[in-house]
Amino acid sequence: MRVGLLDVDNIHSKVKFPNLALMKLSAHHKSIGDQVELYDTMTWLNPYDRVYASKVFEFTNEPDFVVYGNEIVKGGIAYGLENKLSYDTEHTCPDYLLYGIKDKAYGFLTRGCPRNCSFCNVTQHQGNKSLKVSYLSEFWTGQKEIILLDPNITACIDWKELLVDLSDSKALVDFTQGIDIRTMNEEKAHYINQVNYSKLHFAWDNYELKTYEKLKKCREYFKGDGRNLIVYVLTNYNTTIEQDLERIYKLRELDYSPYVMIFDKFKAPKQLRRIARWVNNRFIWRSCSRFEDYKTG
Repeated sequence: MRVGLLDVDNIHSKVKFPNLALMKLSAHHKSIGDQVELYDTMTWLNPYDRVYASKVFEFTNEPDFVVYGNEIVKGGIAYGLENKLSYDTEHTCPDYLLYGIKDKAYGFLTRGCPRNCSFCNVTQHQGNKSLKVSYLSEFWTGQKEIILLDPNITACIDWKELLVDLSDSKALVDFTQGIDIRTMNEEKAHYINQVNYSKLHFAWDNYELKTYEKLKKCREYFKGDGRNLIVYVLTNYNTTIEQDLERIYKLRELDYSPYVMIFDKFKAPKQLRRIARWVNNRFIWRSCSRFEDYKTG
């Protein structure tokens, strides 16, 4: 069988983040002798036997060309969850060479999150519990860097085992979805500190002081430069600009580095986009401590 893999999110841009499902499909089909490649728009000359089109982000535009294939299978969160990977394919080590990846490994150790935040669809699609779904060896084979996609690893009952595995790997670990500060305690912080990471990401999404108090309490658990402790600040969702600035200033006081995340960015007020440019440019952030003194942008 000749198989084409269409990464809809990355059709018109250089791939910033590879599609994990397509890499697993590639590995599966290659293991049974099929010919597999990323979709070639010139394929109308020789249509694929099957095309897998995967789309993660709802805002991504559909292909502006006709997709040629005797069978077309669509999957991914943006297309709904009717088409899921089979159990065997889900637990197949991804074919990283599909994207020319050599020194990075991508995968989930856990899925699901108990938070059920209204701006996030993880609970809807993965469940309201953080559960272990794989072993590290399923997607890591000695690469120098591990790109971890777990939505809430420290909320999983198996958190210690998973963090020890990551630590023992000696690989540089990127917790891409962040660490839930609300689950943090000194013991968990100890095991996280054993992992080889360059930065940690947390979040202060809503304007309330419980998260602030937890960030304050846990700051001493994570030694070192606050520039490597990033806190996402959700804006343009259910807070005012005054509340956004208050969170940003408090994070500076605690020696964290805020990073402004704008919900529905294209409809955000200009003032909020200026705040994001001030905070998210680290050179400007370090040289200008108050937004009121930020004169450009």
